Amino acid sequence: MVTEISQLRTVQVTRYVTPLREGGSLPAIAEADDGFLYVLKFRGAGQGVKALVAELIGGEIARALGFKVPEIVFAQLDKGFGRTEPDEEIQDLLKASVGLNLALHYLSGAISYDPAVTVIDPELASRVVWLDCLLTNVDRTARNTNMLSWNKELWLIDHGASLYFHHSWLNWEEQAQRPFVQVKDHVLLPKAGRLQEVDAELRSILTVDRIRDIVALVPDEWLASGSWTESAAAVRHVYEQFLLTRTAASSIFIKEAAHARAALI
Repeated sequence: MVTEISQLRTVQVTRYVTPLREGGSLPAIAEADDGFLYVLKFRGAGQGVKALVAELIGGEIARALGFKVPEIVFAQLDKGFGRTEPDEEIQDLLKASVGLNLALHYLSGAISYDPAVTVIDPELASRVVWLDCLLTNVDRTARNTNMLSWNKELWLIDHGASLYFHHSWLNWEEQAQRPFVQVKDHVLLPKAGRLQEVDAELRSILTVDRIRDIVALVPDEWLASGSWTESAAAVRHVYEQFLLTRTAASSIFIKEAAHARAALI
């Protein structure tokens, strides 16, 4: 099922509930002015806005490809929020994150995907592996699957470690056509026996317009506040071209995944 791209809602963070200390960047559960709970990702955390850009683009590409992803929203954090927070580390993080952050709807009662408990069919496994090869997502391993079981369905979360080309940036054209060697550690690789079969369908969904619509969701203020020296428009164009180039060159990462899978099984 192809999902249309829609604009993200913006919510106002009203209450800091609890930190999620299993995340290296100290995400938190927070309440917003719409009454819902969200997993809040902070712009002031270690990787800064680049992690938010990867989270947004990766999550919305996954949604466009038909995966279940919690609703992603922009989360506004006002100056002075969390001033009474007793934990000094968290208070510093909140102060550094004033402005527009990113949040995912909190799936209450969801449990982490366990490959020993939940069986995933080869087609779905192949689609997830294809997605993560496209995004160069290094964070879907047996140690940290970043998948949830909720209402008996598989949900994908945490794409902030995707698109790691943007941490070096200058050779993005070369990186767009590289195999994804870290696929050897992907938790679903042993079951991903239909990569060739899903490739054409997934590539056909990620049209030029669809990729541009997704990248257009990234706020200019994020692209102007990172470590880039280019204009926000120029940075946005690089993300678009990286994704278009990598989609067109999917045979490169499929071949690498097939070799890695053969070594496992």
